[in-house]
Amino acid sequence: MHIEVPSVKYRALSGKEVGEFSSTIKSRVNAARDLQKKRFGQNDIICNARMTEKQIKTFCSIDEDSHKLIEMTIEKLGLSARAINRILKVSRTIADLENKENVESAHVAEAIQYRSLDRSLI
Repeated sequence: MHIEVPSVKYRALSGKEVGEFSSTIKSRVNAARDLQKKRFGQNDIICNARMTEKQIKTFCSIDEDSHKLIEMTIEKLGLSARAINRILKVSRTIADLENKENVESAHVAEAIQYRSLDRSLI
């Protein structure tokens, strides 16, 4: 996964606007981890990153819009099946962080964005 982090202007840093507190982020991450532990139950897997192909099909089902996004991504970026599975795992994690039961097209689009930063979009 790749994340582009642009430099921040001084005015943005010195402004009065407050970002999200680390404790809030930590709570959301812990809640997502708890969801994943509950999802996998007694399996040896404790997080989405360790899902098998079968578990990806079970826990990362997507709608038609998401299928179209992935199809377009495969055509533009030439991604492998393994890369698509990684996108689906990240999509599931994004959905978990939002406490969503289903993976939505916005989650898939965000996961694709992280993957596409290391590829040229010709």
